[in-house]
Amino acid sequence: MIERELDVTTPEGQMKTFIYHPEHGGPRPIVLYLMDAPSIRPALKSMANRLASAGYYVMLPYLFYRGGPFREFGKSDEDMHARTELMGTVTPTNILSDAEALLALADDDPAAASGKIGAVGFCMSGGLVLSLARAMPDRVAAGASIHGAWLVRDTEDSPHLGLDSVRAEIYFGWCDNDPTAPPEEVPIMRKALDDAGVDYTLDWLTDAVHGYAPPGSERYDEQASELHWERVHDLFRRRLW
Repeated sequence: MIERELDVTTPEGQMKTFIYHPEHGGPRPIVLYLMDAPSIRPALKSMANRLASAGYYVMLPYLFYRGGPFREFGKSDEDMHARTELMGTVTPTNILSDAEALLALADDDPAAASGKIGAVGFCMSGGLVLSLARAMPDRVAAGASIHGAWLVRDTEDSPHLGLDSVRAEIYFGWCDNDPTAPPEEVPIMRKALDDAGVDYTLDWLTDAVHGYAPPGSERYDEQASELHWERVHDLFRRRLW
């Protein structure tokens, strides 16, 4: 397995990015692997590596770069406060220039396949997957929102709006009792997807809680996490190859 760390130049700075892909047998379909609010840490790197081992060119960017250089966060009150502020620097709009910079780099790498790509987002990045699918219909063929947060917003760039252009198939892992994505938002999202003719699957998880997918935390739910792996692998096999 190839693992690389590099800085990607965007219109707003240098975005630390971790890249994973098999050493042989390329080129491989590109997957943008978008971090959750706790940021990039060993657990998320391990997950990106696991996906890459199934045959993908996985790009894991540090989305908080607008607020400063790459860092890992702990659980202190200070770190929690810093993360909360940095989350405001990532929006459904500015993720587009980030993705364009990532894909420009990948398009020059012979290990990465041209054409259709996938995207996976966790927590704050779940909605970013929809934003990318909406803005890049010719490239984004498959996306997954795993315990996505703030999917329905009172803003013009809300992830649930303007989905008529989406051609990707989308998977949602949506858990009950999630204050960042309450149950009353599910019918709103479903209607938006249905009205736009988007092909999607939504698993409603009654036992898992927000943050269930990455291992190593008290919120980790092995059964729900393995379900998300099953869904993502199936989706990408059908849509990216």
